[in-house]
Amino acid sequence: MELQDVLRVAGVGLVVALLHVFFEQIGKKEFSFFIFFIAYLYITAELIRFLRLFFGDILTFFQWLNLN
Repeated sequence: MELQDVLRVAGVGLVVALLHVFFEQIGKKEFSFFIFFIAYLYITAELIRFLRLFFGDILTFFQWLNLN
């Protein structure tokens, strides 16, 4: 996981938040809910990817310990 990954997720979160506020202000609550739902799925997928990378690094570390 690199800084670009974290910044990409944060950028997507900011765009979604701004769109959510915009659609709430103009009264399009169904669009607001749809954007929230899509963002929730995206963030869930990114968190699963980050966890996979994290546990891969942990596994590599334990394998390195096992060799010594």
